[in-house]
Amino acid sequence: MNRFKNINYILIITAICFIGALILGNQMFLPKFQQFNEVRKNIGEKRSEITYSQEYYSKLVEVDAGLKKYSAELSQIDSALPNDSFLPSLFNYLQKATAQSGLVLKDAGSFNISVSGNNPKIKDITLGLEVSGPYSSFKNFLSTLEKSARLFETESISFTSSEKNQTTEGTGGTVKTEEKQDIFNFSLSIKVRSY
Repeated sequence: MNRFKNINYILIITAICFIGALILGNQMFLPKFQQFNEVRKNIGEKRSEITYSQEYYSKLVEVDAGLKKYSAELSQIDSALPNDSFLPSLFNYLQKATAQSGLVLKDAGSFNISVSGNNPKIKDITLGLEVSGPYSSFKNFLSTLEKSARLFETESISFTSSEKNQTTEGTGGTVKTEEKQDIFNFSLSIKVRSY
């Protein structure tokens, strides 16, 4: 019986040690195991983010290479809606356009910068011009504005006629008179857009 009693004590002590080991293991090792699993999960998430970022940047490189094929067209778009409303460059362009069309720029009058009603990022620049020259030259000027990469919109046009210019040449007893084209004074209001 003593023997059975000793075996019972051994079983009870073993059970207590086993239960104590479980409690001690649960208290010491379970938090470390949970922390390990959390770190492993974070590493997986970071790997997915890195993979996504690499795919995203490789697609950006492909898009950039594709856009380089259309650099001429994109530069036309940039010039159509420039990022600034730099007025001196606009006035310089208008002066060159009038001169190339055969007109004289008499006055680049008042201008107004306002926000476009359709898109608050787009600015409308309205300015008045007075030019002088023949009607055919004025048509060429309007055609130049229309074909320009910048977005010009003619809002109003008014004109007045001046007298015909005549030149008289004479030698001896003969007088020769040449008639030139009528010269008109044109006043127009144009609108230009920019970002």
